[in-house]
Amino acid sequence: MGFLDTLLGRSKPVKPDLDRLFGLSTAAITLEAAAGFKPTGLGSVCFRAAEGGAFARLQADVQELLDADEGPKVEISNDSYGYTWLLATHPPEELPDLVTDLHAVNATLESGGFGPHLLCSLAGFRGPEGQRLALVYLYKRGTFYPFAPLPGDKRDNALELQVRGAVGADLPFEQDLGRWFPVWGAPGL
Repeated sequence: MGFLDTLLGRSKPVKPDLDRLFGLSTAAITLEAAAGFKPTGLGSVCFRAAEGGAFARLQADVQELLDADEGPKVEISNDSYGYTWLLATHPPEELPDLVTDLHAVNATLESGGFGPHLLCSLAGFRGPEGQRLALVYLYKRGTFYPFAPLPGDKRDNALELQVRGAVGADLPFEQDLGRWFPVWGAPGL
């Protein structure tokens, strides 16, 4: 970072640390003990698909890699904002395997030169009263935040803050609450 950047208040973007995703396994244990939330076995990666054969081949390779074990467990869909979601499914008790799949997708896209196309990854959880919750990893920030949707495109902000308090020691949380973007209808939620 140069002198002019310092004067103008510009900062160097944080380099994503994909290994932080592995902290989800520890956070899940803490989350279950503190608030009764259990993994659903669903997780997804969101990215903006690029045009061209190289990206199409990379996406096919990722799907083939994740589908290699006992039948289809990966679904690809597009949302109304033009983002592609890759949904991975595992039995709920296999959260470490799900996290490994999410990491593999992110790492494959990053190593293929498509890191700037990655938006976020999430792992889904269910509460004791059926509440939905996702722990969302922001790729470009290298941080997590909770997202707890309610019916009617509303959020349970109190639950989100409670979750941050419960697992804040296990994961690097996004400090800027303005970056806790809603991921309405995200696969895996």
